[in-house]
Amino acid sequence: MSTLESPPPPGQHLAAILPAPHAPLELVYRTTPTPSAGEILIDVRAIALNPLDWKMQTYGFAVKGYPAVIGTDIAGVVLACGPDMPPGTPAVGTRVCAFAPSVFTEAAPDYGGFQTKVLVPATYAMVLPDSLKFSEATLLPASVLTAWTAYHVLGLPFTTSYKPDDYMGMLVWGGASSIGSAGIQVAKQMGFTVYTTASPKHTEYLKSLGASRVFDYKSSTVVDSIVTSAISDGISLHLAFDAAGDMQACMDVLKEFGAEDGETAMLAEAVPFGDDAPKTPGVEMLFVRCYEEAARSQLYRQAFMWLRKQLDAGTYVPSPKLEIVEGGLAAAQKGMDILKSGVSGVKLVLEV
Repeated sequence: MSTLESPPPPGQHLAAILPAPHAPLELVYRTTPTPSAGEILIDVRAIALNPLDWKMQTYGFAVKGYPAVIGTDIAGVVLACGPDMPPGTPAVGTRVCAFAPSVFTEAAPDYGGFQTKVLVPATYAMVLPDSLKFSEATLLPASVLTAWTAYHVLGLPFTTSYKPDDYMGMLVWGGASSIGSAGIQVAKQMGFTVYTTASPKHTEYLKSLGASRVFDYKSSTVVDSIVTSAISDGISLHLAFDAAGDMQACMDVLKEFGAEDGETAMLAEAVPFGDDAPKTPGVEMLFVRCYEEAARSQLYRQAFMWLRKQLDAGTYVPSPKLEIVEGGLAAAQKGMDILKSGVSGVKLVLEV
């Protein structure tokens, strides 16, 4: 990936663009946009990489045209606010983390996270505690918002609060991923007994986040182990969040409990699926997405309000562990290649 030696000309900023389908990222200067109604402009200081990013690059998923700018997880400082801002909008100069909406704007260049100036809807941003570094804050937006979207489609309100003797269980498949680790923490705060799957090396870390039991997802008996444990623990396991794309295994677990009492079990699936997806009687599978912008904006605002309270109380921690990819924005393609080759239990972050 090429580098640009001189500082940006006035009114421009540095960006790692996707110039064509399947092409490597290219470092260029772009014209810095002006925020419209309800938007803020963020001076980006750190960017986290997500599997969604390399899928948009490799497959053209959610990309309408080129050049495009992808990327979602950012943290930085508010530079400007547009007109008609909603209540609670972060003020200019405020430190924030935010979800850059590239996947919702079909990778429209002004809204992608792989650049130093990004437009974001104000409701997609959260003011940071002073104690949180920009790099740590990038672990929060996509993971927490996706987890809360999953629980939203499962019909769980923000006020959900179970007691231990309610014996309510939540299965989070893929707990070592960023959204899986968020799913564990959010479900734990709602009072669920959380079961999750991961490589054994992540067991103690995921238990520290709130998982009651961690099962080896590679085990040929993983489904039977989860079912047996839930029965032994007296846990009602009718709900699951699949962060890893193993929908059949999740449904195989859920059907045992739905069939037991006639109640339909529900699976929130983070990976898009079509008509050819597996189907299991007694299990309803729902894609993790809030389709209407107004509803999504409201959900994100509430999720960030919830998250800020948890951060202030010390009951939520950025997860999983972060790993800095040295080289700033010029290292974006290097980071994408590492991510695509496979990482486990870490989030790759660029400091810009």
